[in-house]
Amino acid sequence: GRGVWKVTLQPMPAGGPHQFQGVHDNHGMLQWILLKDVMFGDVWVCSGQSNMAFTVGQAFNGREAIAKAAKYPNIRLFTADLVQSDKPLYDLEKILQPWSVASPESVGGPAWKYFSAVCWFFGRDLYNHLGYPIGLVATSWGGTPVEAWSSPQVLEKCNITQSDRAIPEDWQNGDPEVSGPSGHSVLWNAMIHPFLNMTITGAIWYQGESNTGHSDTYSCTFPGMIDSWRKEWYMGTGGQTDRHFPFGFVQISTETPDKILMGYPAIRWHQTADYGYVPNPAMPNVFMAVAVDLGDPDSPYGSIHPRDKQDVASRLVLGARAIAYNDTEVTYQGPRPVSVTVVPEKWTVQRIYPRSLKITVKSSDGFEVCCSPDLDKCSMTSSEWVAVPIVSSTSYSITLQLQQNCWDNVTYVR
Repeated sequence: GRGVWKVTLQPMPAGGPHQFQGVHDNHGMLQWILLKDVMFGDVWVCSGQSNMAFTVGQAFNGREAIAKAAKYPNIRLFTADLVQSDKPLYDLEKILQPWSVASPESVGGPAWKYFSAVCWFFGRDLYNHLGYPIGLVATSWGGTPVEAWSSPQVLEKCNITQSDRAIPEDWQNGDPEVSGPSGHSVLWNAMIHPFLNMTITGAIWYQGESNTGHSDTYSCTFPGMIDSWRKEWYMGTGGQTDRHFPFGFVQISTETPDKILMGYPAIRWHQTADYGYVPNPAMPNVFMAVAVDLGDPDSPYGSIHPRDKQDVASRLVLGARAIAYNDTEVTYQGPRPVSVTVVPEKWTVQRIYPRSLKITVKSSDGFEVCCSPDLDKCSMTSSEWVAVPIVSSTSYSITLQLQQNCWDNVTYVR
C-alpha cells in the first residue's frame, strides 16, 4: 500500500542494545527517526484461547514471578489487542501492550490483559537456558475455536463450510476476554496476518477447549493451520522465517475431574493428527506439552483454567530445546512403550518402557482399553472404552488388570 515500506537487515549477533537511525527525504526536507534500545535475538509468537491469555498475575506463584521480572531486561514483550476482521489486515488495528522491557509493570498487568503466563514463563525459562534476548508476542483471545485462527484456504481444504457451533454453558458469560468470536478466519485476518512481515523463530499454542463440542475436524484443521502459518510467514518475510519453523502446543488439560467429557480426550488425540505423539509425519518439527495431569478443580477462574502455567511452560521449553535448538541431551517425550503384551491366562496387559527412563507410578488410575472386536467402535468418543487399573509396576513396566469379559478382545489401550 501507499506509504508502506520495510527494510531487511543483515543477520546480527544476538545481543544489544543498539540504535538505528532512519532518514526520510520529504521534498528536500530531511526527517530523522531514531530507534533506541534495540535488541537482537529470537522472537516467539504465543497464541490460542483463554489459557494462553491467562495472565501471570492469575497463575500460581504469579506475585513472585512479577516481582522478579525486572531481572530480565533482555526479554521484550508485545500484546495484541482483541480485534476481528472479515478480511486480512496488513497492520494491527489496536495494540494492547506495545513493545516493552520486562518489568513488574509490563509482566503484571490486569487479569486477562497482559502478560500471558504461559508465554512469559516459556520466554523466561528459554532465556535462562539460552542467555540471549528473547522477544515474546502474545496474540490470543479466550473462547475461540481453531477455525477463527485458520485461513480460508485451510478451512476449504478441510471441507469446513459452517461457522455455527454450540458454545458450552461455562463460556456463555458474556466476558469478551474468555468468550471470543467464532467466525471463520476472523482472527487469522486481524491478529495473525498483520504479523506475517515480522521474522520469527517459532510459535507456541494453547487452544482446543472451544473445539471439544465438534472435535472431528480438528485432526485436519490444526495441522493445516500450522502448515499455513509456516507458509505465510515464510512468504511474508521474504524467506527470513523458516518455512518449517518450530511449533509447540499444549495438549489440553481437564475441566471436570468428576465426570468424563469425551470431547476432551478426542481433542487431545486430534491435536496430534491422530498419531498420539509429535513430531510425526503429518506434523513435522512440532512439539507438545502434556497438561492432563495439571487439572485445577478449585481454580477461581473456573476449572477449565488451571493456574499451574509454570509446569506447562517448562514442558514447552523442553520441547523447544529439542526441536528448535537441536538439544540432543534433553528428554522431552514419553514415556512411550516399546512393547504391549496381552497375557490371557492372567487377564492382564503388560506395557514395557525403555529401561533408561526409570518411570514412577503415582496413581493406579488413568488407563483405559477398548474391548470391541469391531475397530470402528473404538473411536475416541466411543462408550466401549473401560477403565483398567495398574496392579503392579517396576521402574520400566506396568501391568494393567482386565475385566473377565474383555481379555480376548483387547483392541486398543490408552
